[in-house]
Amino acid sequence: QVQLEESGGGLVQAGGSLRLSCAASGRTFNHYSTTWFRQAPGEEREFVAAVSWRDDSTDYGDSVKGRFTVSRDNVKNTVSLQMDSLKPEDTAVYYCAVRSGPPYRDMAMYDNWGQGTQVTVSS
Repeated sequence: QVQLEESGGGLVQAGGSLRLSCAASGRTFNHYSTTWFRQAPGEEREFVAAVSWRDDSTDYGDSVKGRFTVSRDNVKNTVSLQMDSLKPEDTAVYYCAVRSGPPYRDMAMYDNWGQGTQVTVSS
């Protein structure tokens, strides 16, 4: 079992940037695909971005493509989500999740989750 902890959330103005980090303990990220999801109040949890365990290939949700970048640092054992050009609609709790094998956009495919970190973008 791997324990995940997100950090880096906060309050930022529209157009600004934040960098989220997902740290793992118990196992290293190179055993897992890692995916970021987010959930806004009253909304379903939404796929944001993923990085594959096999080759570091990435996938992005349409709403963040071109603005967000997911990357893995095997030395620090973290996966980061660089968020640029933030919009008020990016406001949500952001979660990282891992699974063995390829990443999926479906949250039901994950059973290892962090506690989440709040991101608030003001207009």
